[in-house]
Amino acid sequence: MKSIKKSKVYYSSTEKILGHFKIATPEETVKKLIKENKSIARYGDGEFDMIYGKGMNYQKYDKELAKRLYEVLNSNEKDLLIGIPNVCNFEYIDKYIDFAANFWYKWLNDYKFKLLKLLHKNKEYYSSAITRFYIDYKDKSNIAEYVKLLRKIWENKDVVIIEGEHSRLGVGNDLFDNMKSIQRIICPSENAFDKYDAILHEAMKIDKDKLILLALGPTATVLAYDLYKLGYRALDIGHVDIEYEWFLRKATEKIRIETKYVTEVKNGRSNILNVNDKKYESQIIAKIL
Repeated sequence: MKSIKKSKVYYSSTEKILGHFKIATPEETVKKLIKENKSIARYGDGEFDMIYGKGMNYQKYDKELAKRLYEVLNSNEKDLLIGIPNVCNFEYIDKYIDFAANFWYKWLNDYKFKLLKLLHKNKEYYSSAITRFYIDYKDKSNIAEYVKLLRKIWENKDVVIIEGEHSRLGVGNDLFDNMKSIQRIICPSENAFDKYDAILHEAMKIDKDKLILLALGPTATVLAYDLYKLGYRALDIGHVDIEYEWFLRKATEKIRIETKYVTEVKNGRSNILNVNDKKYESQIIAKIL
């Protein structure tokens, strides 16, 4: 692939075509979630791919899911933030290491006209990168402070985590040690949308004074919206735990986490080790597999 410098020249027309969207930074987005108790549904490249007919390595293409993702993206709910990649503002790519930057240059070049149809120049968007805070960035000097800020979202709160079977958010690290309580609903690691109705039905049993954290890929994007509409506060925070694991390990590239499902590395979705953690097991209130 071309070097970053050459890529900027090559893709300069893409930047001109896209122009500038109103997208809050990750820090601004987290502060809004803390101060205003908002919900958030997030879109990455995979969610946009799904809208345009392409599946993901852990979620097959589903026409209904694509339809729902389009619906949520175009919603205008007062207390539901819509997170999109900050790289939709082209200059943000300068913050990324070469590998990530080249991925986003190519993706934006391929998607520029589609994004112009999907996104609105006068709409306030928020960052989908709030949970991808470490591995792709050049400057990692402020990560510890960012994590402190992020953890304030769930500090002293009663929380229900709805996650994939092997996601195991917070297990084996201290990311959620400041929560008041944790319960979990365990869902399929792959093709979770196949069980969407059952997942939503189980989620509706949760007390509405509890904060709901979601880690289910594109299914979480739709679920955050539906739970918000039902009066819950729901945050789509997929990948936050893996980024934190990489941060703790001082990883310089995306690596496998032996006890957790990692979609973006070789063998990250297979041969996942079991955990013998009674505390984790005690937190599980339902399984939909």
